[in-house]
Amino acid sequence: MLSERLVELFRWVDPGPGSDHLVSDVSGWWRDPEVLVALGPALVAPFRPAHPTVVLAPAVTGLLLGPLAATALGVGFVPAYKTGDGRLPAGAVSWAQSPPDFRGRRVTLGIRDRHLGPGDRVLLVDDWVATGAQLRALHDLCAARGAEVVGTAAVVADCPPEVTAELGVRALVDAARLLA
Repeated sequence: MLSERLVELFRWVDPGPGSDHLVSDVSGWWRDPEVLVALGPALVAPFRPAHPTVVLAPAVTGLLLGPLAATALGVGFVPAYKTGDGRLPAGAVSWAQSPPDFRGRRVTLGIRDRHLGPGDRVLLVDDWVATGAQLRALHDLCAARGAEVVGTAAVVADCPPEVTAELGVRALVDAARLLA
């Protein structure tokens, strides 16, 4: 089962002196070819009845997961870029700032205007949902472009039930399973 394999390949890593927390290491997911083949179809399965027309995902991990999900649906992919990550898109771009995330940071996300518009039914995809801050910014971008969000597919959900309900999160693994 995919969720079991995701848990098995996940690691918490101590980044070393000066750090007061462990860091999640999901690199085992990307190394396992069976996981890569299964991720896209598993992420999109709950959303097929909603007939998404495009997948939207934030950089950086979303640049891997988004195309896997889009390919499984047979639709296109739109990346959401973050300011300061060195990959700012050219041309007309819509921007939105997230509310504070779990570290108190506000992230500014942007998408190329020509890739999202009225009539689009958007499936948001991310690796980990904690506060939903970046996803809220993506909701704002979709609304500004006239697109409708049909839900959020995530590998891991680590958010309160109200965030899950608000953002329509369906996850493959609950974060509590990664603490064992």
